[in-house]
Parts: sequence; structure tokens; C-alpha cells
Amino acid sequence: MPEAQETAVYTHGHHESVLRSHTWRTAANSAAYLLGVLKPHMRILDIGCGPGTITADLAALVPEGRVTGADRAPAILDRARSTAEARGLGNVDFAVADVHALDFPDDTFCVVHAHQVLQHVGDPVAALREMHRVTRPGGYIAVRDADYAAMTWYPALPGLDDWLDLYEAVARANGGEPDAGRRLRAWALAAGLTDVTATSSTWTFATPEERAWWSGLWADRTVESDYADRAVRGGHATPERLRTTAAAWRDWGRREDAWFGVLHGEILCRKAA
Repeated sequence: MPEAQETAVYTHGHHESVLRSHTWRTAANSAAYLLGVLKPHMRILDIGCGPGTITADLAALVPEGRVTGADRAPAILDRARSTAEARGLGNVDFAVADVHALDFPDDTFCVVHAHQVLQHVGDPVAALREMHRVTRPGGYIAVRDADYAAMTWYPALPGLDDWLDLYEAVARANGGEPDAGRRLRAWALAAGLTDVTATSSTWTFATPEERAWWSGLWADRTVESDYADRAVRGGHATPERLRTTAAAWRDWGRREDAWFGVLHGEILCRKAA
């Protein structure tokens, strides 16, 4: 197996405002493009599983199979185990892993899945090669990532334009690529994958409840999370700028006509049999 490579810093960290978003994610709202190929017996690797909500959903969909949730942060795996245990799932296990150097033999999994991961890694092409390596012949590599520059909202508030510019600067300084969604197909082809189906899907936040939730978690993340600390330590923003940006998020969330769309790129790659 290859040696581990430098992995980009995970920009967000695991502050409560980040986990508020991650625990909302389900297989239905975050991996719908994959669900049609799942079979009850499959063995799945869920890379970057975080608190394990998608992992648990996948395990429920393969009752005769098994799902391994993997993450670089050991502490978050405790949260993922609790998620699986609360749902009574006995076909899930968890492992600390780096997508650049997975500690699994060749041809192990029927599906290797990664949601919102490649935007945060140091070498996404190498990561895809590694995902391909541990996928069984005839199996699938499934990847979905947001594309920050393609996010759009109404009304047009200068404070949110400033948020986007700042987030992209911080993410790139950490070694990631925040506009990953549009690059997934290109990265897959560069990794030597040949049977690649590229699609896209969105999250939309428009109801009063959705606006309050989305604006609140981003307002909190902007001033309290690891992202906020890295923005200041890296010289990208002052605490005052972060507070102004957080206020812009809360202003947006209070507007009755507000709407926010998050575009995601997706690839479903079949490994040659």
C-alpha cells in the first residue's frame, strides 16, 4: 500500500455548528445518485463519515452486507458509533483512515463512498486512485462535493459575497479546493477511471425553518469554529470582519423572500470487472 501523503487541513473542524449540518445529512438528501445501484449484500466503505448519519442509512440499505465508516478524526468516530448503536445497526464498524493511503487490501469493497471529502484533501486524484484500488471489480466509486463558487442566493447581500470570498481563501490556504464539485469528473479521468457518470444535485433552503437553520449554523461557524480560528490566524480576516459576516448571515436568514441554493457535483464510477 502507498505511504500516506500530506492531507489538507479540514477547514471546518468539528464545532457544534459544523456537526449541526453534518448530522442533518442522510442518504436520501446527500447520496441519492448512489442508491439505485445498492444491493442488500454489498460491503461499503464510507470515507469521511463524520458523525455517521449517512453511514447508518447506508447500513440500513444493505442489511445482508456491511458498512465501514472511516474518518481521520478519531473523536468523531465515537459520535458515529453512537449513531449506529442508537439505530440498532449491527452491520457497521468504524476505522481511522486517510483516503490517500487506505489500510485495506485491494478489491475489498463493493462501493467506496465519499461525501464532501475531496474538497478537503491534499491530492484528490491520488485519493480517487486509492478509492479505486480498494473497490472490487464491478464495484462503484461514488463521490459528491459542493461547489462553493456555484452557490447562489437571494437577496444579493454584500456581506454574503464577502463570506464566499473569505471562505474560498481560507479553504485554499489550507490546501483544499472549495470548488470541487465541478472538478470531480476531471479528477476521476486524471486518476485513470474510465466508466464515469457525472451528475449534479442541490440543497435548497427557503422556508422560515430552513433559513433560520442554515443562516444560524453559518453565522455561528463564522465566529466560533476552527474555520474562524484559521481565518484569523492565517491573516485572512479580523475578528471584526468575522462578526460582520456573521451578522450578514443572520440578516439574510430573517428575510421572508430569502433563498439559498447549494450545487453539488457527483460522480459514480464503475470499476472494470
